[in-house]
Amino acid sequence: MRELVVLGTASQVPTRTRNHNGYLLRRDGAGLLFDPGEGTQRQMIHAGVPATQVTRICLTHVHGDHCYGLPGVLSRMVLDGVAHPVHLHYPASGEEVVRALVSLATPGLDLRLHPHGSSGTVAPGLEVRPLHHRVETYGYRLVEPDGRTMLPDRLAAAGITGPDVGRLQRDGRLHGVRLEDVSVPRPGRRFALVMDTAPCPGAEELAEGADLLVAESTFADDDAALAARYRHLTAGQAGALAAAAGARTLLLTHFSSRYPDVAPLAEQARARARGTAVLAAEDLDRVPLAGGRRRPAADGSPGERC
Repeated sequence: MRELVVLGTASQVPTRTRNHNGYLLRRDGAGLLFDPGEGTQRQMIHAGVPATQVTRICLTHVHGDHCYGLPGVLSRMVLDGVAHPVHLHYPASGEEVVRALVSLATPGLDLRLHPHGSSGTVAPGLEVRPLHHRVETYGYRLVEPDGRTMLPDRLAAAGITGPDVGRLQRDGRLHGVRLEDVSVPRPGRRFALVMDTAPCPGAEELAEGADLLVAESTFADDDAALAARYRHLTAGQAGALAAAAGARTLLLTHFSSRYPDVAPLAEQARARARGTAVLAAEDLDRVPLAGGRRRPAADGSPGERC
């Protein structure tokens, strides 16, 4: 399973329908939790995703709407008996705030702190780039390794079935059949999270070639002066970022409470996205890395794609 569970989509001020930030990327049994704002623990319950799935927590910066949910999430993980290590990534200048938040959590979790202060790889496949906000801020980019897609008709013609398929994938050759004879290259999926920032080179690097680009869209284009003052993106700027990067799907989020209807922001992004699919995130959406969107069913299970 490779999907993004949207736990919250509001910016500084939550609304009746939008919780503070929170995004859980689920992939191959691991869970990367990005920017848990207030209420994230409760949103995870509504989304039907257990805290036990979280293996890494990534903070873009230490403004409250991106990190005040951290103590609750950590305490819930202790309550649920999480035994695996949990890695926490954050900007080094936020050390004092992060340690204060961690100190509020119930003790008993194997929490490992990883501050970073420059561009680079912070974990296998996980990279950071600096953004341009009012405090030190970093966006995240997850790049999966390239692989190969097996072709059933060629496997059948070569007489390779069952466990032998796995052996061929591991060894590259089996009974005279090469892996490249029965498969085609598959580029690794790319996920990028660009939160609070004005347009900058770091955002462009993160977005490059992303299958799913999650980008803040705090302001409408008509409020570009406000966006510049507070160092945020407008919807149109988010669309332009996705287009220049060749992103496959753009998911807009982090909306100001001044916009009860964000459909116009999605249209502004589409006007500049040039071929990139654009979605305006809603709380509890589930978005596959391959694009599209699912709404959860009443029991918390994934619903129909829309």
